[in-house]
Amino acid sequence: MTTHLKTIKLRTLEENLSFGARLGVFLRQGDIVALRGGLGVGKTSFSRGLISQLCDVDEVPSPTYTLVQTYDAPNFSIWHFDLYRLENEADVWELGIEEALDDGVCLIEWPERIEGLLSGAELMLEFVFEEQGRTVHIHGDDNWRKRLVDFE
Repeated sequence: MTTHLKTIKLRTLEENLSFGARLGVFLRQGDIVALRGGLGVGKTSFSRGLISQLCDVDEVPSPTYTLVQTYDAPNFSIWHFDLYRLENEADVWELGIEEALDDGVCLIEWPERIEGLLSGAELMLEFVFEEQGRTVHIHGDDNWRKRLVDFE
């Protein structure tokens, strides 16, 4: 069962990048992080912070047009999906999601495009515009609650 775990306030781009970098150290092979929120709310910036930290890379392009970008972290691959332009849920198989689920960590922007394929065990980050920046609501199951107990 998925429950609300934490709420994070982000006032700046730097805070969003740092949030991604800090959360990345809690990830393990096979994890799915579902990133919800409107256009421009910070999903890709969060992903850049996470990928830059774990993969020691400076360039992290948005997968808006390619739909997926892959990166090699020390213990797993990171598959960054942007499914905004995905027209049919079944099309995600052509992007290599099966391989990603087997041996990597998946960051999925616009997960509602494949909601029927998700198990409910993924970590859900819901980005919301606020008057003074953004708020991220973190949702997960009991496994995520235990793993993120020390996350600040």
